[in-house]
Amino acid sequence: MRNDGTLVRPFLGLLTLSCWLCLSGTACRGKGLPGVPGAAGNGACPSFANAEAVARTDFAHEFKLKADVAHKLKAGVEAAVELKALADRIDADLKLGCGDLARDLGKSEKFENGEAACRAAITAMNEARAKLGASAHVVLEASPPDCAASMEAVVDCAAHCDASVKPGSAKVECEPGKLSGTCGGECSGSCDMSAAGSCDGTCEGSCDASFKGSCGGDCVGKCDGKDSKGACNGSCEGRCESHANGHCKGKCGGRCELKAKAHCNGTCTGSCSVEMKAPKCTGEVTPPKMSAECKAHCDAKMQAKLECKPANVVVRIKGAADAKAANAYRMALEKNLPVVLKIALGMGQRAESAAGSVQAVVGGLQGSVEAIGQSSGDAMAGARLVACVAAPFKGAIDAAASVRASVKVSVDVKASASASGAAGAKAG
Repeated sequence: MRNDGTLVRPFLGLLTLSCWLCLSGTACRGKGLPGVPGAAGNGACPSFANAEAVARTDFAHEFKLKADVAHKLKAGVEAAVELKALADRIDADLKLGCGDLARDLGKSEKFENGEAACRAAITAMNEARAKLGASAHVVLEASPPDCAASMEAVVDCAAHCDASVKPGSAKVECEPGKLSGTCGGECSGSCDMSAAGSCDGTCEGSCDASFKGSCGGDCVGKCDGKDSKGACNGSCEGRCESHANGHCKGKCGGRCELKAKAHCNGTCTGSCSVEMKAPKCTGEVTPPKMSAECKAHCDAKMQAKLECKPANVVVRIKGAADAKAANAYRMALEKNLPVVLKIALGMGQRAESAAGSVQAVVGGLQGSVEAIGQSSGDAMAGARLVACVAAPFKGAIDAAASVRASVKVSVDVKASASASGAAGAKAG
């Protein structure tokens, strides 16, 4: 919310209307301000605790509104509540990931929210790197997390919110190459193996034999031509236990970037020679055409329910003055950074986009809700409407700011984790 109060100024007039009605006796009947949660009398608000509660509310009956106006307002309130849920989810993830990272590096305090935890984690990482010495070189390799939205859920949300959307004919598009699901035919793109199997392409994960490439886990065989049974900072040949990235002639456990069309015993991402089952999109989703309020509602809902596979993080440190401190730093990042990268790399841009669309819709409704209340023809119902939507609308404005702050601080954590004592590090 801006310091000049611009975003909440429309509510001054709305609350003045509610108070006037109360003082005049029109709405309150001597039983308290209508529409304020917990107030006595028949003027208490319906529950807007979550999107499901909002969906159960009959806005036309509750606030004496015309059907089309009620539908628009309800979708806006649903969008507001969904955005609050998204902001809470992101904050909880950062509070966990950054909080554990900070604690693993020596910080013992409790954190009020995710942003505070991440700021503490950045401080802790700076202090930990200082112990490594000026000659230490930190290399952070991170594969982005895959965050996917259910295409079927997008259609379902659109159909429930906007009557013009027909489930059987609604068209949802996914960014090219980002569609994933079960492929009963030939897959072009990548295959996330449900079990270790042959991979005609680049294996990312583990390889049990005849591997050649980089290995973030233990390399059993040769490392740069020398016998190896442990960590390998060069090229591994033989078997790679984890974080493999290279050619595998044995069985690949993880993701296979296919060279050509092939059967995929797992999740195919890219395209399939037949229609995919349970399709999900890891990129930008173009939903069916619907009202701005419904689109904002569905955008926020989909982002709050994204399914994310964690990023793979490998940290390599060379030239550290303190080997024990270097190992502690490496373990702390590899354990906790995937949660932070889910926000920074997986959800970030899409979450900010959803926050922007909801804020725009809420801002428009804030400017018209007083007129909507007055149009109901029932002074008491109009006053209740004004007061009842004030909290979820303000919550949405606060949530939009929270999402932006969370995404920014998650990117700051990633940047700090990538830093070296003497030079910048490599971040994948």
